Amino acid sequence: MLKAYDEQLRTDAETSGAVSVARHGPLRLATFDGGRGFISYQDLGGADQAGIEALVSAAVAHFGADPAIEEIEWKTRGHDHAPGLHETLLQHGFEPEDPESIMVGEARLLAVDVAPPDGVGLRAITSEEDVRAASTMQDGVFGSPVLEARVVSLMRGLAAGESEMWVAEAAGEIVSAGRIDMVPGSEFAGIWGGATLEKWRGRGIYRALTAARARTAIARGKRYIHSDSTEFSRPILERSGLVKVGTTTPYVRRSPR
Repeated sequence: MLKAYDEQLRTDAETSGAVSVARHGPLRLATFDGGRGFISYQDLGGADQAGIEALVSAAVAHFGADPAIEEIEWKTRGHDHAPGLHETLLQHGFEPEDPESIMVGEARLLAVDVAPPDGVGLRAITSEEDVRAASTMQDGVFGSPVLEARVVSLMRGLAAGESEMWVAEAAGEIVSAGRIDMVPGSEFAGIWGGATLEKWRGRGIYRALTAARARTAIARGKRYIHSDSTEFSRPILERSGLVKVGTTTPYVRRSPR
């Protein structure tokens, strides 16, 4: 499954939806709405420490030439051969965020019949009003700033049929939400943004929401589900049959402007 992940996901599929993508050696340098730069790659081409220093310097220079860029993320994977990458990123102003588990598994394992608790209903949302409300709830749970660009990006993905967003509601309040993205040209769909209000956790809502998204993936012809999971969601996905195949740590460099 790790081989399928590397071969099918660490490609142009990872920068789908970007405003622009440039290439520098093995790197994909993607610019997204909201002034966000993103750096990924399938591998680093066997670069030694000096080669990695050159790649990081080139990536920083590329995004530094665009005054609209406010944040750059370099997405690392724990199983890559990358001598000196951690130290080099720190030297260039990147800071590591919490590592996450790379989870992969068969969609059918998640698409089980899970009933939400009494009084809680699930539905896919499409309206801007609903997407904005769900996004605001997720930002609150994750402690992230509310960004208009994120709502715009979500609406674009829904309109293009690349994504579906699901929510769980109780008495008209969105208590949990998450989306699923279809990865074109692959066997994969990704589940992202799963967030549940604290007082509603531990009742099976997130698992029911995940099952609904998995059924969507199967209906769209996808075999695998993948997710970068926090330590909160990882055990839920493991109980459903997904496997931790590695780790990923984002390193973020924020503009002082």
